[in-house]
Amino acid sequence: MAASMEGDDNLIDSDDYYAWLGLSKDASKDEINNAFRRLSRMYHPDKHASNPELTEKAGVLFTRVKQAYEVLSDEHKRAIYDTTGIKGLETEGWELVTRTKTPQEILEEYERLSKEREERRLQQRTNPRGTVTVGVDATDLFESYMPADARQYSSPIPHFEINQMSINQSVECPLTTNDTATLSGSLSTHNGSGRGNISGSFRRIISQKSWAEAELTVGNGSELQIRGFRTLWRRGFCTLAGLFQFTPHGLRPGVSATVATQLDKNLQGRLMWNAGLHSSINTMAIWDTEKHHLTWAIQLGFSNTFMMIHYTRKFVENDAKFRSSLRFGTFGVVFEYGCEKKVSQFSVLGATMTVGTPMGVSLKIRLNRGTQTYIFPIHLSETIVPSAVFYGTVVPIGVYFAVKILLVNPFIKGQQERELQKKKEANQQRLAEKKRLAETAVELMKATVDRSYEMEDRKGGLVIKKALYGKLEGEQVSESEFINVSRPLQAIIHDSKLFIAQDTDMSELPGFYDPCVGEEKELSVTYEFRRQLHVCKFSNKQKVLLPNREHRCEKEPS
Repeated sequence: MAASMEGDDNLIDSDDYYAWLGLSKDASKDEINNAFRRLSRMYHPDKHASNPELTEKAGVLFTRVKQAYEVLSDEHKRAIYDTTGIKGLETEGWELVTRTKTPQEILEEYERLSKEREERRLQQRTNPRGTVTVGVDATDLFESYMPADARQYSSPIPHFEINQMSINQSVECPLTTNDTATLSGSLSTHNGSGRGNISGSFRRIISQKSWAEAELTVGNGSELQIRGFRTLWRRGFCTLAGLFQFTPHGLRPGVSATVATQLDKNLQGRLMWNAGLHSSINTMAIWDTEKHHLTWAIQLGFSNTFMMIHYTRKFVENDAKFRSSLRFGTFGVVFEYGCEKKVSQFSVLGATMTVGTPMGVSLKIRLNRGTQTYIFPIHLSETIVPSAVFYGTVVPIGVYFAVKILLVNPFIKGQQERELQKKKEANQQRLAEKKRLAETAVELMKATVDRSYEMEDRKGGLVIKKALYGKLEGEQVSESEFINVSRPLQAIIHDSKLFIAQDTDMSELPGFYDPCVGEEKELSVTYEFRRQLHVCKFSNKQKVLLPNREHRCEKEPS
């Protein structure tokens, strides 16, 4: 399967200095020095002075190895490289970093330079957000109010009606790094009557612990809101908001306050108080982990008293969530369940079924595309009708999988193949250079490999019989999609042991290159140890440690 196409157009990974030297990322200074000395004996131009052509090729590889050594042997440059990669070493402004700075100071310097670049782009940034809601009345599908004697004259097709629609849009205007203005507007219509308003807000970050915001709304339901946030202690915060609503009968004030604290690593408690328009007091406990989210709340109020429990199961590996909640109080009883799935890099699709009294049964479909949200609440029945619950649950699932299998998957697969081919062509020149360097490395390590084969075979040690790297499984795998790396692996054997650290991109190892850019790669090794045959396979960036008794086999592999 092709690798993800999202992200950088450059499919070939950035140069891995650790892989060049055959080291793990926690290698000591002695290990770095030993690796450089070992590779110098293999690639130094003076070692190939008798052959002018090899001398020139060796010079290229030795310069490459020396570049990696100079960075990794300098703790300051290494700290920069480990934190930010090669781009960090090339970042504009790094000439200000002196050799006397500690790794922590280097990290802080990098963050400062990044912040300065962000500030230069500040005026060009906005954060547009929009929400479109389209309400559909589909109660005629499950509950027909037409008299029985009139049904014979009516159309057999159920009547659907769009009974509400609303559009909300907002855009942020960063004024400084601490000040942000937001302009938003909304239009809505419900059963033939419409309304709209426009609002502007100003937010200032007062300190790292507090901010304040004022918002003025003009139109149907004009109001003024003032909000503030303050961190009270390391694990606690509070918010305070004042509301002034302008009505034909005068000014109606309201106030709300929230105090929250982190009770432990995964548990948070909140206490909320509202006075004025909708007076109430609410207490809430939130338990959140990587895979589970549970909310329990009780509210006491003059107009709305209820108890609620909400649970979310997160399927992180599948980018999906399942939600369910139960709420009961003075308004009735409501049970909700639904799920959401990330369908692309910027899109999340979700559906929620609501069953309760007195609202009946409804289905809400929600699509988030970037910063835009589209919501489609569909009212299925005024009362609890089993058929409405069943079809409201089954039909969206069936439609989702049908569209995914018949339309989305073929489209995405074709798009990925086109993107992969396009990016392969864009990286063709660099890939050719990587291939040339790998072939040169194999040529230069000939003497080292021959000595290793002779020594290991003589003492019954570790001898690589066959090693392949690249795309080894799948439909129509061609020989151009994998390479033979038997000799490069033999070259890095020391004392009858072969070790490749976890997270090492094998295509960056000496004598390796990427023969199938953008595809998932594997390393297959057949080797002898103590005159016995062993066979094993590893995924790219997986830790490799040979020999291993679990790799031993009784029969010669075909």
